[in-house]
Amino acid sequence: MISPPSPTLLFLLIFITTPLIFATVKSQRNVSVGDSLYAGGDSAAWQSPSGDFAFGFRPIPDDEHQFLLAIWYAKIPGSTIIWYASSNRGSTPLVVRNSKVELTTTGHLVLTDPGNNELWRSRSVTDDSRVSHAAMLDTGNFVITSESSGNIWETFKYPTDTILPTQELDVNGSLSSTLAETNYSNGRYQLRFDQGSLILNQIDMFTKKPYNDYYPLGAGSRLIFNDSGYIQIQNSSGSPLNLAPANVIPRPGSNYYRATLGFDGVFTLYSFPRNPSNGGGSWSVVWSRPEDICQTFVDITATLGTGPCGYNSICETINGRPNCTCPPGFSFLDEKNPYTGCKQDYASYPEDCNPDGSTIETDQFEFEQMSFADFPYSDFGILHPATELECRQSCLFDCSCAVAVLQDPSLSPDGTGTCWKKKLPLSNGWFNRDSIDRTALFKVLKSNASRKSPDTPQPGGENRNQAVLILSVLLGTSAIFNFLSFAAISSILFCLYRRKLRDVESIRSRRDIDTNLRSFTYKELEQATNGFKEELGRGAFGTVYKGELSSSHVNFVAVKKLEKVVQEGEREFKTEVKVIGQTHHKNLVRLLGYCDEDEHRLLVYEFMANGSLSSFLFGKLRPSWQQRLQIASGITKGLTYLHEECGTQIIHCDIKPQNILLDDNLTAKISDFGLAKLLINSKTQTLTGVRGTKGKCVDFEMEEEAILTEWAYDCYIDGMIGKFTKDDEEGRNDLGRLEMLLKVAFWCVQYEPLLRPSMRTVSMMLEGAVQVPSPPCPFPMNSISKIIV
Repeated sequence: MISPPSPTLLFLLIFITTPLIFATVKSQRNVSVGDSLYAGGDSAAWQSPSGDFAFGFRPIPDDEHQFLLAIWYAKIPGSTIIWYASSNRGSTPLVVRNSKVELTTTGHLVLTDPGNNELWRSRSVTDDSRVSHAAMLDTGNFVITSESSGNIWETFKYPTDTILPTQELDVNGSLSSTLAETNYSNGRYQLRFDQGSLILNQIDMFTKKPYNDYYPLGAGSRLIFNDSGYIQIQNSSGSPLNLAPANVIPRPGSNYYRATLGFDGVFTLYSFPRNPSNGGGSWSVVWSRPEDICQTFVDITATLGTGPCGYNSICETINGRPNCTCPPGFSFLDEKNPYTGCKQDYASYPEDCNPDGSTIETDQFEFEQMSFADFPYSDFGILHPATELECRQSCLFDCSCAVAVLQDPSLSPDGTGTCWKKKLPLSNGWFNRDSIDRTALFKVLKSNASRKSPDTPQPGGENRNQAVLILSVLLGTSAIFNFLSFAAISSILFCLYRRKLRDVESIRSRRDIDTNLRSFTYKELEQATNGFKEELGRGAFGTVYKGELSSSHVNFVAVKKLEKVVQEGEREFKTEVKVIGQTHHKNLVRLLGYCDEDEHRLLVYEFMANGSLSSFLFGKLRPSWQQRLQIASGITKGLTYLHEECGTQIIHCDIKPQNILLDDNLTAKISDFGLAKLLINSKTQTLTGVRGTKGKCVDFEMEEEAILTEWAYDCYIDGMIGKFTKDDEEGRNDLGRLEMLLKVAFWCVQYEPLLRPSMRTVSMMLEGAVQVPSPPCPFPMNSISKIIV
């Protein structure tokens, strides 16, 4: 019989094995130098000891191919993100599968793409300490520790939009909102200390500078979020002031807490039960500021800004959040993001207005009213006293008036009303039943109104009878012709249908399922182009030939023979082609197929009948002023899609008139996008300044061989923009819009990258939804700028 071990022996065994047990746990918690994670891999995160938090790669919602380097709550449904890698310029790198983050020997976290190109790294080490390890802590803080046990770097010192209990925000720290709920680039709001006050301000998405400060959050020098969930501001005397009152904190210790500056500008304290009874649960709002976000940036003295919902929109605070709607006659610029503002549903043309500024054909318009609504700014005319009828009539006959706001006469001391006429873009729209005593009158186009030029003749009785007679004759003749042709056409179609079935079966076997791209053989494309006989153009990527596919519903195609392509094998080429094939937008040239046979690399695009913008601009038949405006708008929409909306963001690297093609309807379509990665290294560079030269892309003489941008800016500053319309009567009649276009162009070629607007902002400027401020000089003296678009 074996006797049980004595208590002394058990104690000795536990004492001896305890260091081994602790060592095992520590090795599981700590991240050693050289350890790495891969996006989309089986082990894509480092967890905290309790498992509450995880550091690693999170897939972007609705896009399983892109990932974000982040920290999130690992035990909460939805895995709420509380930190993400972001540069000091506000860009957040989204990465693809197999991207890597590694703890290096220099004490940095380094994020690289599958090609080993560096995308982001943690801040530089500030001391000479040697790195020991890194760890994801149970507080939600990820730290890199030195051998002396000090923290070399930690996420708590570089917050993004969220702070957690035990975290502090001092005068050097700030919180920046995200651009949208699932877009983690820096957004439109910032929370920071400034001259002893904790302030919330808006960020100009154009200049990236703060404005519209909101002060009532409190005075002090440090924001403290203690481990019980209380948010306090430490004032000058050192005593804490509760920002979130203590009586609103539910069950300290029983909940997770976070304080997040939302993309809508509301700073909110949330709680989540650690052990929900039903296994689910959700984040609850404990406290938030400001209480009325719509009114917050209206009552201040600054007259600039868009308000929480963007230009031409109306903001209503519901449960502490801004609810954005478009007024009558307007619709959202982006249906997926109502915070970007609204645009007018009908286009306003110069021919709508008389030279004196009055409206032509006022019977085309009517008014829709909205009570308790106001636009505090955008005034250009005031009528007092004014009745509602007088207010309507004044706005109706004024071509610049988009909306008139009437104050209720019964609330005025003298019993008369005041009418404020406002023009586009409408700023800081606001709706509130309790505090607004005004009614907004929106001038909208009647549903049955036609957008015809005033000099277009309207059909009278005589013209109508003549049209009926002509139509009758045509119908009778066509009926006979159609009957005789039907039999012949039917037999031809039957033969073509049988042939088409055979062709479709052969083509279907060579289609890429994900992108619907067709794989061609080199011989097929050689026959389609008649031996590459008819050349359409040449560029940095290769030569383009006209081809014809008899077996396809698309007869004519453009076949691009790629030259000097990186020879990295079939898989790499098809990967890049697949990315291009997944981009679909009306302002992008569509890729139909490709050839990847031996050394041959060819791409097959839809054929653009009107050629390139370059040949169109400087040909014999120049586009009209309106056509040029439509082309410019189309290009910006295409670039906006490439930069922000497609699954894989694409930087074109070679935008120029030769790469803008025009279809039968003169719709602008961008070509050669997504090809930069296919070129050999000597053909591509990643630049932060202006790419290429600032040469003369005009066909008239300029003074003293000046560089185009410099000459144009001099003309703008000197008030001589008329030089641009020397032989253009349409442009001379629209100098206001010409000046707007020039200002947009100067912002786009700014030497300092942070000053350049996004393509979405450019598109909104061209739509008239965003005001264009006066640009600074776009280039420093004695320098050559470079840019990427």
